[in-house]
Amino acid sequence: MAQPWPHPKTRVFWFRRAVPKDLRDLVGKREELFSLETKDPAEARVRYAKRSAEVEARWANLRGGARTLTEREAHALATSAHEQWLYLHHDDPSFQVGWHTDLYPTLWTAVPLPETEAQPGVTGTVPITNLFYRSMRHRCFAEADRILARNGLVVDEWSRTKLARAVGVALQRASLTLGRAAQGEIGLDDSPAHDSTREADGHVGAAAPSIPTPSRALTQRGGPKPLSLTGLFDAWWQEAKGAGRKPSTHESYDKTVRYLIAFLKHDDATQVTAEDIVAFKDYRLATPSKRTGKVPSAKTVKDSDLAALKTLFGWAVINRKLPANPASGLTIKIGKRQRVRAKGFVEVEVHAILSAALHYVAGEHENPRTAAAKRWLPWLCAFSGARVGEMGQLRRQDLRREGDLWIINITPEAGTVKTDEARDVVLHQQLVELGFPSFVAASAEGPLFLTPGKGGDVLGPLAGLLNRMREFVRPIVPDPNVQPNHGWRHLFTTICEEAEINPRVYNAIMGHAGRTVAESYGDVTLKAKAIAICKLPSFDLDKLRAITGRG
Repeated sequence: MAQPWPHPKTRVFWFRRAVPKDLRDLVGKREELFSLETKDPAEARVRYAKRSAEVEARWANLRGGARTLTEREAHALATSAHEQWLYLHHDDPSFQVGWHTDLYPTLWTAVPLPETEAQPGVTGTVPITNLFYRSMRHRCFAEADRILARNGLVVDEWSRTKLARAVGVALQRASLTLGRAAQGEIGLDDSPAHDSTREADGHVGAAAPSIPTPSRALTQRGGPKPLSLTGLFDAWWQEAKGAGRKPSTHESYDKTVRYLIAFLKHDDATQVTAEDIVAFKDYRLATPSKRTGKVPSAKTVKDSDLAALKTLFGWAVINRKLPANPASGLTIKIGKRQRVRAKGFVEVEVHAILSAALHYVAGEHENPRTAAAKRWLPWLCAFSGARVGEMGQLRRQDLRREGDLWIINITPEAGTVKTDEARDVVLHQQLVELGFPSFVAASAEGPLFLTPGKGGDVLGPLAGLLNRMREFVRPIVPDPNVQPNHGWRHLFTTICEEAEINPRVYNAIMGHAGRTVAESYGDVTLKAKAIAICKLPSFDLDKLRAITGRG
């Protein structure tokens, strides 16, 4: 899971995320890297969530390509310039000398003379006001460009001009407010918008808040527009989906939003307070699930419910839909959980599951693809450590032969891959002997284990398939301390360690990211993977048959 990275020397937490391959040319770098400016782990996670939502929104905008801004959108984007200007001059408003409010009415109509000394034969010198005009215009366009870059927006020249003019409006309004404050006519907010996280690339300026919170003056202009929690979630997901967030995230966040609506007994995001979120947190920690009858763990509430709400409300603040994030700063301190057993399946459990899969007989009305999943997925995961969902979305074309090797291609083109990177997995010889290549060859084109939904949707049916696989394994392994779908990854790691396989090789087979920067150099080849897979022992079929009493 992406999380704040502590610098090994300073212990200050940093934001680090790899830029998706399709955006690297547009972003101009391979990694988003900037300081979160805190050594406190809890605060770092809060800031990380805010910045992650901002980065994902920017990436989504970049993927959208060039667009045209409306004046309404331009003014919404320019709000940050207003807040920054107030923040920069909050303590000494009379020191604001960079913006000339008396020149603003003719800022876009004046025609400045050249910014040079008068040429020979030309009467007069350059009026100082012309230099002010140019400075103000330059500030507007420079800030417009920073806003566009910060949000990942690509616009036409007319939209850039619209935004520059909107910035001018924002700076004029803020400067007039500062002027009144300098005369003692009004008082500025005692707690100006501020966030200690800064833009690492200098887009906002040395002291400007990177995620400004609208000031009191902004909220007094009528308050936030009506916004439902359901609508907020749907709007966030449209961007998050384009930025590569996983269907599992959608399912988890959707569940949290529904829980919150039921708890609050309303669906109005603008009415949610920090006190509401605290009460919701306490309610979740004390209320058993209707489905399982169990109270969710503190870790579940923290990592699922609170993380979801921080992200959603943080996105709403960034996109000027809400003035503040009511979930900001709220966390739960979690002690180390007791471990009473290994996370992976033990030998007797492995044999029981593989035996049940080997001898599985489809139900009378069972979908043949679901039956095939119960027959093959446990074996495929046992010999690859792959996530069940990755194997569950396999298509007929994802299996190929190269020489003596049968190779499975796990690719996000088939549905979803956590790392968003395709990888090849060499098929173990026992899977070949059991007839998996023959099963694939006899299958129809498309997914092997699920039936796509409308429009070719795979993710919905895949979620259903994962539930069917949990239901298949759980009666065989009832111990709640092991996850019926994830246990294979722990088991595969254990088997590879026993076979003395290089960790970098088996991590590449499993689809784990490298543990260090050094591990990102070079490639783990098919040859290296094949050698590793050959070291894995086959399962004793006679022992598996004996479990079910079959000869």
